Amino acid sequence: MTATTVTTTAGPTGPTGPTATAPAPAPTRPRSVPAWVWALPPVAVLALAFLYPLALVVQQSVTPDDGGGLSLVPYADVFASEVFRDALTTTVWLAVGSTVGCLVLGFVLALVIAFVPFPGGKAVARFVDVFLSFPSFLITLALLFVYGSVGMANGLWTDVTGAADGPFHFLTTPWGVLLAEITYFTPFVMRPLLAAFSQLDTGQLEVASSLGAGPLRVIRQVILPEALPALAAGGSLVLVMCLNEFGIVLFTGAKDVTTLPMLVYSKAILESDYPAACVVAVVNIAISVGLYSLYRVVSRRAGA
Repeated sequence: MTATTVTTTAGPTGPTGPTATAPAPAPTRPRSVPAWVWALPPVAVLALAFLYPLALVVQQSVTPDDGGGLSLVPYADVFASEVFRDALTTTVWLAVGSTVGCLVLGFVLALVIAFVPFPGGKAVARFVDVFLSFPSFLITLALLFVYGSVGMANGLWTDVTGAADGPFHFLTTPWGVLLAEITYFTPFVMRPLLAAFSQLDTGQLEVASSLGAGPLRVIRQVILPEALPALAAGGSLVLVMCLNEFGIVLFTGAKDVTTLPMLVYSKAILESDYPAACVVAVVNIAISVGLYSLYRVVSRRAGA
């Protein structure tokens, strides 16, 4: 048996033999764009469209017309004026009153739509979504057509009684503004309530009824606890929107009702007092941002 000997010859750089294949280089991955780069365009648009005008408003609010540099004199003058205090009080009580009215009316209407079967119930629920897209002045005009000084109600009264004038003149009062705001903002409470009621387990209602609970007790002990997060979210949203409502107050023609947005309009457009207008606007923005932050917290907890 002959042994086969394999010899290798040493070359100048080492032994020669079967050529060893070098490992292929790993493919280079394209460098990913940092996340902050993608955030630059929307931040730039937001800064130009909103933050820069807001900064100008804040700057104007601390710049008196007589010059002299930055000063808090415009804030002191506005806070000391009775007109501002009355406008702030009117704005707050109208917003709170409208919110309470929307919560009560929205809860009742949502209960009827969700749990009382009647023909066209689904169509009414869809109409609530459509109603949310209506402008506020449209609802005010509709109320003017019905309850205005020359509206349908007063016209019917004068035709029947022969009187020279009708009895309905409340639209130009704070109560008319309150009615218009409740009418317009109630669907903003109904929408989250209907969503919450659609997820309610009907078995709980059947069990409560079988145990002898009446309708009011079922609503109080079963439905209301499930609806509280939606009520809180809808109420917070309505409160923020009512604080900033301008069109309803303007279109009702309520001259004696001055809210913060109306005061901004009056100071800037009618009196050309831009520092005072900017002070009122900053106060309104501060209140709105604070309430909106509360709304976001409530909505997050409610899952809305």
